[in-house]
Amino acid sequence: MAKGNVSLSVIRRLPRYHRFLKDLLNAGTVRISSGDLSAKMGLTASQIRQDLNCFGGFGQQGYGYNVRDLYEEISKILGLGKHRKAILLGAGNLGRAIALHMDFSSRGFELMGIFDSNPALMGLAVGDQAVQDSAGLEAFCKLHRPDIAILCIPKEAAKAVAPMLVRHGIRGFWNFSHYDLTLDYDGIAVENVHLGDSLSTLCFRVNELEQAESE
Repeated sequence: MAKGNVSLSVIRRLPRYHRFLKDLLNAGTVRISSGDLSAKMGLTASQIRQDLNCFGGFGQQGYGYNVRDLYEEISKILGLGKHRKAILLGAGNLGRAIALHMDFSSRGFELMGIFDSNPALMGLAVGDQAVQDSAGLEAFCKLHRPDIAILCIPKEAAKAVAPMLVRHGIRGFWNFSHYDLTLDYDGIAVENVHLGDSLSTLCFRVNELEQAESE
């Protein structure tokens, strides 16, 4: 259980802890100290202890962390066992790649519908889903009450459809559209994903390395 408000930076590290702990489980590791975990993750042992203490600690002095117990606790904190309902808007290259290659069930979601406005994509099989016409999106939301929407559509399309989605109970957006929904809506969770920003950041870091090498 979280102690009061937990910073977003701590929350963003939880999936990384979860991923490393899963690797440790798969390798047969039973327990691990904060020092050993820090060496694997590139964090300080102090940072790991501080992060986990936000949710109760879980470690034992002189023993460290039981890997399975900590993995399961972080799974609960992240809500990965609830399997909330998700829809995906935009069945272009990016949308199809996400639908096909993201393991939604292990991350707490069930992908229950894919929508697009392009007539050429209607009925296209994407994994175990068939692309549906966006014209039927509102009726689908009324009937099935999805929890989150994944937006792989242009900025203006996202801006146009967002009010309807929020009105019909969407609580969160995984947003690739470059439209910042948090500017217009309170009380919803938004994860904005800007792949171009990430690539530009990589470019900067490579430039820094090159400059350092040339000095």
